[in-house]
Amino acid sequence: MPSILSIFVALVLLRLLYNRLRLFGIPGPWLAAYTRLWKLHSVWQGDHHHTAIDLHRKYGPLVRIGPRHVSVSDPKAIPIIYGINKGFTKTAFFPLQSISWNRKPQMNLFSARDERFHREQRRPVASAYSMTHILERESAVDTCTDLFLTQLRTMADAKASVDLGMWLQYYAFDVVGEITFAQKLGFLEQGRDVDGMIQAIRGMLAYASVCGQVPEAHPLLLGNPLFPIFLPQMESWNQVVVFTLKAINQRASLSRNGEVDKADSHDDGNDMMSRWMAIHHADPERLSTRDLIVHLSANVFAGSDTTAIALRAILYYLIHHPDAMSKVQHEVDMADQAARLSNPISYQESIAHLPYLSAVIKEAMRLHPSVGLIIERHVPAPGITLCGRHLPGGTVVGINPWVVHRDPTVFPEPESFLPERWLESGPEQLQAMEKAFFNFGAGTRSCPGKTISLLEMHKIIPQLLREFDIRTCREPSWKTKNVWFVQQEEFICYLQARSTS
Repeated sequence: MPSILSIFVALVLLRLLYNRLRLFGIPGPWLAAYTRLWKLHSVWQGDHHHTAIDLHRKYGPLVRIGPRHVSVSDPKAIPIIYGINKGFTKTAFFPLQSISWNRKPQMNLFSARDERFHREQRRPVASAYSMTHILERESAVDTCTDLFLTQLRTMADAKASVDLGMWLQYYAFDVVGEITFAQKLGFLEQGRDVDGMIQAIRGMLAYASVCGQVPEAHPLLLGNPLFPIFLPQMESWNQVVVFTLKAINQRASLSRNGEVDKADSHDDGNDMMSRWMAIHHADPERLSTRDLIVHLSANVFAGSDTTAIALRAILYYLIHHPDAMSKVQHEVDMADQAARLSNPISYQESIAHLPYLSAVIKEAMRLHPSVGLIIERHVPAPGITLCGRHLPGGTVVGINPWVVHRDPTVFPEPESFLPERWLESGPEQLQAMEKAFFNFGAGTRSCPGKTISLLEMHKIIPQLLREFDIRTCREPSWKTKNVWFVQQEEFICYLQARSTS
């Protein structure tokens, strides 16, 4: 009679063999065909985006990175995987990036897997993310710009080095605060990580990126349903949720049953919380108190990090390409002398009069997109053919922005910083580049807050370059770590006031 150990070993070997044969013929690291340990280790190292680029250069458009996981590099696959009504659904990776409230996880627009639930959640709030509505808060964003520049001038006058990367994140946080809550979050004024929110978000991302490779482990770890029961204080560990609840309580009262008290609320402003409170009071079933908390906290969680990453990337590539820096500053100076720019520079002025800057912004986001892992989707039954290979239903596929942005057929000299490609390419090539540009995702699940990010980039970058010459004070200029978002650290710079007369 075989021992239990022998049976267990046989079952494990059969499972490994099944894993190996399931996607047989799709190339990749040999260990990845048998177990997710390869993928887990690669993500844990914090440099998976570069690993993914190297793998696709070695193996081609399809790379097996797990027993059921395939990374895709072909830009033509974007509308297939992420297109509307294609049947590709989000995987268990995404719910890990949810807040906990009322002792259970609460799905947001990013983490929700159910498409019907996502549509119902998106419908009442989507209009608040339109550029038309975001621009109604532009004057409030300008107050953030004024405060940011005041702080930078002080440091420049003192000839002190500046952790510009961190200050850009302070700026992004306060802008999100003004657009979402009609108040700054205090980062620029205090010049520090208020309530440890930046550190908390980085910790949550680090956990989600690693645990997300084996999401079945989450219910045994931070997703353990017993934790909120025996440790109800866990919800107070999430500084983003705590701040959101404080912001709501400044406008309205949260009653004991967790509902917003309409009598105490003031919701006649044009910030997102005011808009959404008005919807809630008109029809609580359309937008519940839970929905308010989830959408508001998601803005804070996602809106600062991704924008700060893009802002750092733009300045990094300009600093390391002096010719491009000179072109941008010359373009800003000429528009300024022609009285086409106000102070602070408006979004519309930047879009209309600074075309080379727009190309720089796009090229920097191409080379350093915020997301550094594949954006996972389940292949629907009965399967799909991608890049000439049939993938069975249930296979996890996805595209990594770092990989697709370096497709040489779409982006010649893909590793080179060439803003001119966005200005000088022919119509067909430009269209191909636009379709392959994956910084904000694609389809109905693309980033709803991209308008906020674009507003900040087009306003603060020309403002900084009109006023300062910027250089780094060390090489390498920064360190990067891929925790789902490819974050940069230690972007230390010197700023010197410019004279454009």
